Amino acid sequence: MSERTETTERAGFDLGRGPGRLLVWLYGVFTVAAASRSIVQTVLDFDKAPLAYVLSAAAAVIYAFITYSLVRGGASARRAALVCCAAELAGVLVVGTWTLLEPSAFPDDTVWSGYGMGYLFIPVILPVTAMVWLRRAPRG
Repeated sequence: MSERTETTERAGFDLGRGPGRLLVWLYGVFTVAAASRSIVQTVLDFDKAPLAYVLSAAAAVIYAFITYSLVRGGASARRAALVCCAAELAGVLVVGTWTLLEPSAFPDDTVWSGYGMGYLFIPVILPVTAMVWLRRAPRG
C-alpha cells in the first residue's frame, strides 16, 4: 500500500476520536493490567496455575492489538479490531463459563475468570461495546 493511500485511509476513519478515545484508554489500561498480572504471576507462581497465567498473557496480547488498531485507525484497522474483539469476547465467554463449571481447573484467576468478575465484568462488556461502536462509527 502506498503512503498516500494509507494516509487517506487513516484520515477517512479515525478510531481514536470521540467514543473511540475512551475505548483506547480502557484497552490501554487493560493491556497494562493483564500484562502486569501475568508477568508477576508467571514469575512468582507459574507452577501453581500455568493455564490461568498463560490465558492472562493471551488477554494482554489481544488487548494490546486492539489498542494499537484503535490508535492506528483506517478501514483495515477497523476490521482487525472487530476480529480481535470477537476473539476477546469468545475467550471471555469460554474461560468465564469454564471457570464457573470447573473451578478446580483454575487454582488462580485469569483476567477472564467468572466473565471478568474481578474486573467489575468490564472484560465481558468491553468487547461488546467496542464491536457496536466499530460497526456504527462514521466512515470517511
